[in-house]
Amino acid sequence: MKVCLIGIDLAKNTLQVCGVNQAGKPIFNKALKRNKLLPFLLNYPDAIVAMEACSGSNYWGRELEKQGIRVRLIPPIHVKPFVKGNKNDRNDAFAITEAAVRPSMYFVKPRRLEQTESSMLHKVRSRWVSQKTRLTNQLRGLLNEYGIIIAPGDKALKQTLPEVLEDGENDLSSGIRHLIDNIRQEWLEMEARLSEVDSLMRSQVKSDEDCRRLMKIKGVSTITATAIKAFAGDGKHFKNGRHFSSNLGLIPREHSSGGKQKLSGITKRGNQYIRRLLIQGAWSVLRYAKQSDDDLSNWAEKVMERRGKHKAVVAVANKLARIIWSMLVNKTEYKTT
Repeated sequence: MKVCLIGIDLAKNTLQVCGVNQAGKPIFNKALKRNKLLPFLLNYPDAIVAMEACSGSNYWGRELEKQGIRVRLIPPIHVKPFVKGNKNDRNDAFAITEAAVRPSMYFVKPRRLEQTESSMLHKVRSRWVSQKTRLTNQLRGLLNEYGIIIAPGDKALKQTLPEVLEDGENDLSSGIRHLIDNIRQEWLEMEARLSEVDSLMRSQVKSDEDCRRLMKIKGVSTITATAIKAFAGDGKHFKNGRHFSSNLGLIPREHSSGGKQKLSGITKRGNQYIRRLLIQGAWSVLRYAKQSDDDLSNWAEKVMERRGKHKAVVAVANKLARIIWSMLVNKTEYKTT
């Protein structure tokens, strides 16, 4: 019988491959070594290959598309309900084939290599920012044990630390001075790494027309523009602006029943990193709304007066997401009025 759909449960070395016919009946369900997967799939050039959108799926998606094979990437949360019986590789692979044939299923487009590289930069940068914050907090905590309080902000800490280390009248012992100086050097090294990554992102913006256009939007920085381009690409695999905003978790959570609609806070589903960047950009829009006279600032100010600043910031982030989607899909310029 003809294999119409193949589901793959991805792993590092051994991958589970399940092939089904048009009726959804399994033809095979077996484990394959990594180096044997692609030659095996080439035996079924007309079959659709479905995988969970997880680590390694973008690589396999690109490789299969090069061979002319159609690929469907499914968010893992949508596959889980189709797992029957105990969880194992065989059941997971078959569940992927079950999910892939659902008419209302949402599929993710495999990322291009440029998108993957940009996404890697953001992941590494996010980790380094977190480490830098922990270092500064630890420095302040250690100094607090000796009654040394430094004004808030990295600039004040950077200027004051050398003076504290050179001050012979405080209670710091030579060992603790050496320890604090080592932490300070680690912090400065982390800042140098972040500066290098930021420089790479600025280079990406210079070579990417979409990012340059997105940065004309108030509240969209270099980091936000490159992160969204890495995530959404040309944006065409999203149905509309609301679908894109929904994918970022910026729409209200709904719990309705019996004809009664009940909406609460935002869903907070999807890409948490980009949602946080848009929220930060929205705070920037609100902060300078009164001093600005563009349409976005005027609208944001009215929402803030009517609903309060916390609800307004989410509304602005939602609006930014929809504007960004429209500009990516239609290749248009941002209009301030």
